[in-house]
Amino acid sequence: MGGATHGQHDRLRAPGSMGNASFAARVIKGKRLPGRMGNARVKLMNLKVVKIIADQNLIVISGSVPGAKNSTIILQK
Repeated sequence: MGGATHGQHDRLRAPGSMGNASFAARVIKGKRLPGRMGNARVKLMNLKVVKIIADQNLIVISGSVPGAKNSTIILQK
C-alpha cells in the first residue's frame, strides 16, 4: 500500500482486498479498516456561562463548544 503520498488518494483506510490466499485464509486481528469517526460523547471543562436568557430558553456559553451547529448539548455542574 505504501505511504500516504505519491498518488495515494483514499486507499489509506480502505485498502481493498485484505484476506490471505492460502495461509491463515482470514483477516488478521487488528487490521486497519474503515469505520465511523466522531460519534463519541465529549466532555469539556472550564466553559463559562455568559448569560441566561430565560424568556427564549437560551444559555450563552463562552469557549470551544463541541459538536455541529444545531446539535444538542448537555450541561452538567
